This record gives sequence, structure tokens and C-alpha cells, in this order.
Amino acid sequence: MAEQSWHEARLIPTSGINGAEEQERRATSALLAVLGAVKEFNRALLKPLGAPAGAVECYIEVPFMLGEKKVFPDGLIRVSRGTKTWTALVEVKTGSNELTTEQLENYLDVAREQGFDALLTISNEIPAIAGQHPTKVDKRKLRKVELRHLSWSQVLAEAVMQKEFRGVADPDQAWILGELIRYLEHTRSGALEFDDMGESWTGVRDAVATATLRATDKNLPTVVSRFDALLRFTSLSLGRRLGTEVVPVLSRKELADPSLRASALTQQLAGTGQLSGTIRVPDTAGHLVITADLRAGQITCHVDIDAPREGRPTTRVNWLIRQLKNAPETTRIECMTAHSRGSSSAELLRAVRENPGLLVSDPAKEIRSFRVALTSPLGTKRGRGRGAFIDSVLTAVDAFYANVLGDLKTWSATPPKLRPESPTVSEEREPIQPSSLVSTDYSSQDGPDQGDGSDRQAASVIEEVG
Repeated sequence: MAEQSWHEARLIPTSGINGAEEQERRATSALLAVLGAVKEFNRALLKPLGAPAGAVECYIEVPFMLGEKKVFPDGLIRVSRGTKTWTALVEVKTGSNELTTEQLENYLDVAREQGFDALLTISNEIPAIAGQHPTKVDKRKLRKVELRHLSWSQVLAEAVMQKEFRGVADPDQAWILGELIRYLEHTRSGALEFDDMGESWTGVRDAVATATLRATDKNLPTVVSRFDALLRFTSLSLGRRLGTEVVPVLSRKELADPSLRASALTQQLAGTGQLSGTIRVPDTAGHLVITADLRAGQITCHVDIDAPREGRPTTRVNWLIRQLKNAPETTRIECMTAHSRGSSSAELLRAVRENPGLLVSDPAKEIRSFRVALTSPLGTKRGRGRGAFIDSVLTAVDAFYANVLGDLKTWSATPPKLRPESPTVSEEREPIQPSSLVSTDYSSQDGPDQGDGSDRQAASVIEEVG
């Protein structure tokens, strides 16, 4: 038999997975085992949860008595450093299975009784805002125990960034982490990507198309929440490929009160048929703004970038055009001038390349900033695949970063150059005789090959005396 048909042995095989229970058990065991083995990975994943740097012990299906019944959390993590110990129970869901309030509250009670620090949940659910938990529980149970959540997308992103970009010192541990990545990326692992806009999506989408959607529609909160979850998933996916932390941008008020963000999106969708959000990629020229227009069937990605603070208007336009060498001709450029609201002019890149002056509506007005935007068709299906809303957003963001945002750099002024305080040896002039007639020394106003007016006057006097 040809070797091409042989299957390479894997540390964490996907074969033999039968049912959701086996899937969850294997995913839990694989993740916790690698956490205990790869120091860099466990620090990246556990430090944000409050765990100290120390020795990591991991267990699965640890039994506890809660009243008269026995409960079995999927796992337990203990981190020890000196006399300090941090312990967290772990509950895992795979596939489309969701966390349940009753189960989590039972484990919170166990954690409180045992003096543990946290309950960590891992599932394919992605909260709309980082730090939120996808399942509501009685807040009184959180007085002594923290409830933290990780999506499988976030776990996978951390694993990839640690192995491919930050690095793992020990080659064997790097290979082990690579095997976990390979396992989680397999469709049978149950660590799914964001793949559904929810049951409410179709009704809201159709209501937008017919202009019958109202802010009081009971389906709106679910769609709004799923859109913000999609933004987080988009950020994780882009960050995983770039090797950096890409995050959605929220105001301080929205972080403190997530209902403000949900309310704003609800009003926007009901009023304009649009959903929008912003993500931040470190070290780029500006934030990436995503606007999904359900009425127009378009998705637009744009970035605002400050124009140079010197040079003529056309010089500032050319500065931007030179950076857009990889951008499609359909890229739209808007020009904002000082003391004006909105854009003063807008043209497609193909036209501006031929005639930069098209963006200069008034040469007397100073160009302060540009908006560079790229529009593409918007999918409408709730799931994944061709014609799906999720895929159209992911594709649009990837294309905009690759062709536009990744090439843009902010403008910086040219550093000023020092003016010479005295001539160099080669530039020194022949002494003028008699020296008593020379009334001035070298001046910064002198040119490189000529003296000042006083020197010329002295020279003329010498000629007359001679």
C-alpha cells in the first residue's frame, strides 16, 4: 500500500469520538494536559484569570459532594507558588452545547465551600463584550468566587500566537502545543468557529428589507448581541493570523455599562438598517470601522487617517495615493478640510491616481484628514458558507487589512536640520588685510561662499586704499 494513504500518529487523535460527552471529555483532557506541560501557554491563558506564576496541576472529572448529591465538574486547575495557591473549577462545552445556569450555580456553591478562587467555563459561546459571561447566574454566588469564561476561539488564538509568534523555549513543548492546535482546528474536536447569527436573524433581516423593523422588536437584542460576538470573533481570527492582540473598540461608558452599546446598536439597526463596530489592530494608522448595511446589501470597511500638516493640497493627496499601491481601484477616498463638517470631496482611487486634483475642491482650504473605504457585497444567510453574512464580514475585513490598512502609515514631519554656527576649515575665507578694517566676524546670515555686507564694504575700502 502506498505511503500516501498512511495516517500519521497524533498525540491527540480525533478518531473514536462518539457523541458530545466523549467530545467534551477529550477536549477537556487535551487542553488541561497541555496547560500543565507548556509553561508559556499556561501563563498566557491563566495569568489574565488571576492565577500566579507557578507549578500547574490539572485534573479532570473531580467529584464533590453538594448537599446530598455528588457533582462532577469537568476539570480542576491548581497553581501553586510558595504558600500561595490559586484553584479553579472548569466546566467545558463543545459543539453547539450551551452552559446552563443551574449547573454553573452548583459549581459556584462547591467552589465557595471548598475555598476555591474561580469557576472557569469554556464553550463556543462568545460574549458580546469581553469580560461578560454568556450565562446569567445569581450575583450573590459571585461574592467569593469569580466566574470567568473563555471561548474555544480565544483558546485557539492564544495557542497559535504563543507557538507561532511569541515562541516556546522547549522544542518538545512547542510540538505538544502544536498538537493541541491541530486537534482544536479539526472539525470533529467540537471547538467550532462562530457559525450562526441565531434564529432571530432571518426575521430581523427581512423586517429591515421591508422597512417594518421597530426598536421594540423582541428579536433585536439577540441579533445585536450576535453581531458584537461576530466582531469579537473577527478580531480573534485576524489577531491569530497577525500574531497580535486585535480587540473591538468600546468607550469607557460602554465597558462599564454594556447595555449602552446594545441600545445604540438597536437604535441604529431600527433607524438606518445598519450595524457597525470598530476594531483596533496594534501599530496601524487608525481603527478599522465595519459597517454592515442590510438595506443596501453592502458591507463597508474604512479607516480615518490624518493628512500631512505641511505641503500643498495635491502634495497631501499624493502622499496618501503612494501608500495605496495594493488597494483596488474601487477604493473610495474622502477628503476632510479644516472648519468643515463631513467630507468636502470623494472619488474612487482609479480617478484620483490619474488626477489627484479631483480631491482638492478648494485650494485655499487645508486638508486635515482622509477616509479610505472599501465596499463589498453583504451576505444574508444566517450560517456559514457562500452567501452568508458571517463569511462576508470576515472576507471584507481580511481584504481591507491586506490591501489597505496594512500598507498605511501615519505622517510624521521631517526633523529640522542644524544650521552651521561657523564655517568649516575648507569654507574659511582668506584673512583680509589690514585686519583693523574688518568690523564683523562670521554670521549665520553668511552664505557658504560669501561674506556679509560688512566684509564686502571692508574689501572695497582696501581697494580704495590700495
